[in-house]
Amino acid sequence: RVATLDGVELDLTRTEFDLLVTVIGGPRRVWQRDALLREVWGSDWVGDGHLVEVHMGNLRRKLGDSPRHGRFIRTVRGVGYRAGPG
Repeated sequence: RVATLDGVELDLTRTEFDLLVTVIGGPRRVWQRDALLREVWGSDWVGDGHLVEVHMGNLRRKLGDSPRHGRFIRTVRGVGYRAGPG
């Protein structure tokens, strides 16, 4: 479980790594928060759904990404997240 950016290993938590792999693994898919919760935390997970936003924010900081102009992860307003720009 290693992710690199420009040849530098990123210090990602397991959850951040799993989020990254999930989102970039379906490059055309828009991931809703509930789908990410099921995929990354498991179908039996119970708790605050804002956990996705917190971990996504941490992941973006480590990637040097921004929500509006992300190179790796984009926010689709009112829907969820997807890989890549545009």
